[in-house]
Amino acid sequence: MTPMSNGDYLIRLQFSEELEALKAAKKACGYTYEELAEKMGVNKIWLASAFEGQQYVPEEYSVKLAEVLGISPDKTVFLNNHPYKGNTDPILYRLHEVIDTYGPAIKDIIHEQGGNAIMSAIDFGLDCDVITDDDGNHRVIIKFDGKLLPYAKKGNYPW
Repeated sequence: MTPMSNGDYLIRLQFSEELEALKAAKKACGYTYEELAEKMGVNKIWLASAFEGQQYVPEEYSVKLAEVLGISPDKTVFLNNHPYKGNTDPILYRLHEVIDTYGPAIKDIIHEQGGNAIMSAIDFGLDCDVITDDDGNHRVIIKFDGKLLPYAKKGNYPW
């Protein structure tokens, strides 16, 4: 069986209505992902990914999210479910998983911080290293360095 594509998965997302309500609550509060993550004591990319239905959120964090947004905890309990994951070659699967899981969140952060723009894959740098951290664990470090490209506004909008 062919793994479900990211597009197919996002279209048939199990909790799409709940996620839209969660995004509406975030918008009503006026928080960016960075501000919300800071109030919760979590990583902004992880949090934005949870808002895209791509993360399991432990109960303590779904309750904290409800508190910070001023909504009932029953509006965030769905985040305690584990999202669908696909399969392929172990390293390639993990790279696909990173993009499938965090890609929508990265897109949201780029738009929050960079405006109506995309990341270039032409004016682009990529690096990968394996390092040893202070605890003796080997860590993979991947760096994407793409130029921020604002959408052109030539002609009539929308174009």
